[in-house]
Amino acid sequence: MTRALYIGRFQPYHNGHQAVLSWIATQCDEIVIGVGSAQLSHEPDNPFTAGERVLMITRALESLGTPIYVIPIEDIMRNALWVAHVRSMSPPFDRVYSGNPLVMRLFSEAMIEVETPALYERQVLSGTEIRRRMLEGEDWEDLVPGAVVEVLQEIDGVGRMKQITRNDCDPSDYGKKSESGRNHHGF
Repeated sequence: MTRALYIGRFQPYHNGHQAVLSWIATQCDEIVIGVGSAQLSHEPDNPFTAGERVLMITRALESLGTPIYVIPIEDIMRNALWVAHVRSMSPPFDRVYSGNPLVMRLFSEAMIEVETPALYERQVLSGTEIRRRMLEGEDWEDLVPGAVVEVLQEIDGVGRMKQITRNDCDPSDYGKKSESGRNHHGF
């Protein structure tokens, strides 16, 4: 039996991740998906919580047909210890799939087999581009699986991103009501 690790931030999970994981499912018997930077949320580059990202991934992969284990992994800010940290949080795995040069290097130094999957439409399918489109009101829904669109609607992901990226010094925002009926000062 082969169990692979695939790690990313998934901010948000998108069709590129889906394509890579569908391919990994043809190579391995089980997949461990590490949700990196799990401690981060409600920031412009990391708007979604670990739990929300777990929900996106599990719903999008329901029909994959390969057992998956989705594990939140917090950053420890010590690269020399990071692989041991990941191993301590994860079921055992035989190989790692990643295109991230640092991740590849750290696992290789730990004598773990690393493979680089082909990236799928990387210029468009990136969390950065999808978040940009969400903020600008451009089409983004076709870049993520339908299940992820549903999760993002459920949590008001676009509304959250617009609110957390707003400048609190902008006088035109003062007194505006949010979806909850309160202004951004809590009144």
